[in-house]
Amino acid sequence: MAIFLDTGKIDEIRKYHSMGIITGVTTNPTIMLRSGVKGGMAGVRKRSVEIANLIAPHPLSVEVTTNDPAGMIKQAVELSGWAKNIVVKIPIHGPNGELDNLTVVRELEKKRNVRVNVTAMMSAQQCFLAAMAGATYVSIFAGRVNNMGYSSVEEIRKARKLIDDFGLKSKIIAGSTREVLNITEWLLAGAHIVTAVPELVHGMIVHPYSKETVRQFLEDAGKI
Repeated sequence: MAIFLDTGKIDEIRKYHSMGIITGVTTNPTIMLRSGVKGGMAGVRKRSVEIANLIAPHPLSVEVTTNDPAGMIKQAVELSGWAKNIVVKIPIHGPNGELDNLTVVRELEKKRNVRVNVTAMMSAQQCFLAAMAGATYVSIFAGRVNNMGYSSVEEIRKARKLIDDFGLKSKIIAGSTREVLNITEWLLAGAHIVTAVPELVHGMIVHPYSKETVRQFLEDAGKI
């Protein structure tokens, strides 16, 4: 899988998808808002269906907007029904540390046939428990881990070893990407996927020395 694009903008998704270098898209309410989505859940649904159809069969992650357990289950079932390739994002726990969310994850994965991306995690131990609960994807906010003064690479390595050693199905998504270096760094550390905003994917492709070299080739070609 390797790279998921972190955006809700159709033109950006279409551009990088046409290159064959992204294998999924991740969104959340903040991303949708910044991408110009309006009109409440009707607007989110319209944009989500458009993205899902564009990138199918690759996954699109869409996040619930409630922390009530029954509400999360109801909303997750609804979101997953918008398209076959939609994955529902559920935070690891509530805003005050409430512990209902992993029960919700297990209910959705084991009984409702809804694929879940457990999000907002900062440690290998959180990823491990989310994987134990049955999550299809476990998202560690690796950039924020670095901001807290810990090694994101080490947390990813530990999470991958635990998942592999215990034969769990979950795929690790490393997110909250801050710089181009993070993408290959986290993949080499064991992340199955790294999410990146379009600007960082652009930075992976375009190198100043490559630009200089191409210019020289074209100039010399013109002299021949």
